[in-house]
Amino acid sequence: MLFGRTNVNKFLVEEQSRNPALAGDFSMLISDVVRSCKAISQGVSRGALAGVQGDVATRNAHGEPQHTLDVLSNQTFLQHCEWGGHLAAMSSGEMENIYPAPAGAQRGKYLLVFDPLDGSSNIDVNLTVGSIFSVLRCPDGCKEPSAADFLQPGSRQVAAGYAFYGPSTMLVLTVGNGTHAFTLDREIGEFLLTHSHLQIPAETRNFAINASNERFWEPPIRRYVEECLAGQTGVREKDFTMRWVASMVGEVHRILVRGGVFMYPRDTKDMSKPGRLSLLHKANPMSMIVEQAGGQASTGSGRISDLVPENLHQLVPVILGSRDEVERIERYHREHETGEDKPFSSPLFATRTLFRAN
Repeated sequence: MLFGRTNVNKFLVEEQSRNPALAGDFSMLISDVVRSCKAISQGVSRGALAGVQGDVATRNAHGEPQHTLDVLSNQTFLQHCEWGGHLAAMSSGEMENIYPAPAGAQRGKYLLVFDPLDGSSNIDVNLTVGSIFSVLRCPDGCKEPSAADFLQPGSRQVAAGYAFYGPSTMLVLTVGNGTHAFTLDREIGEFLLTHSHLQIPAETRNFAINASNERFWEPPIRRYVEECLAGQTGVREKDFTMRWVASMVGEVHRILVRGGVFMYPRDTKDMSKPGRLSLLHKANPMSMIVEQAGGQASTGSGRISDLVPENLHQLVPVILGSRDEVERIERYHREHETGEDKPFSSPLFATRTLFRAN
């Protein structure tokens, strides 16, 4: 029954009674973001019928090939949010530089950070994609916003969320009081609250990682995955299931609903990169969402939300999800750094021979 269900606007009004700072510009900004997600959902759902599949001859800020829907989704966010008067500037994972509010437009006190279409490589095969976003306060009123204004740790995020374009379109949102999921009712064009105060189980038997990179993994990650794969016969004494859908939105959504741990660790494939995922546009928003649902988010050596960004497109390793598993992986990293994970070797009891090795 849909009557009486809470939509996003009503949800924000109720949250304002808890935190008056969420009134006014903030709630209107979220409304602009919601309209952006609805428009992108429409384009994604039409697929080949809309003629928006395939690549364009450009690359994004990380040097990755752009798909047609990457560009269109980015334009959708800019067009829906630039004139509302709630923002000083925006930063997109598809754009090298920030996007200030247009000259002549009213300038607000917030900054919007977004990845317009996460998992866009899945579009042509009709698999999971989504949009990720977060909201920051602009320091000192941001009369002339700059990239430096965006370089705030994730712990300062006012809100974070993502839209999930799957069999149904969902909006997952946190404003610092739990993580909540809304489902789009296409008949009335509204996101309605369907999952309140999502909680990630502390324990899990599910993990997600791109196994094709195994040869490049650091020892703590290899140790963790090998133990999971050993199942009941290994030190974990239980069977695990491995998943990978090549979309952070899809992985995090499954973790919110079923539990699990998602890993995109640092590897030796390209040592010039300290990680694989954007701190501002992906890791920070997802960290806030996961932590507000009782999970944890780490680089392997510390909390992601404590990192102070060095630049707009800084890359970091990401390990997030069920608390017990993230803590275990952090422990494996500490043990590797101190040498505690090395197998014991004693010269006194080593294998000996009378024959000289060739």
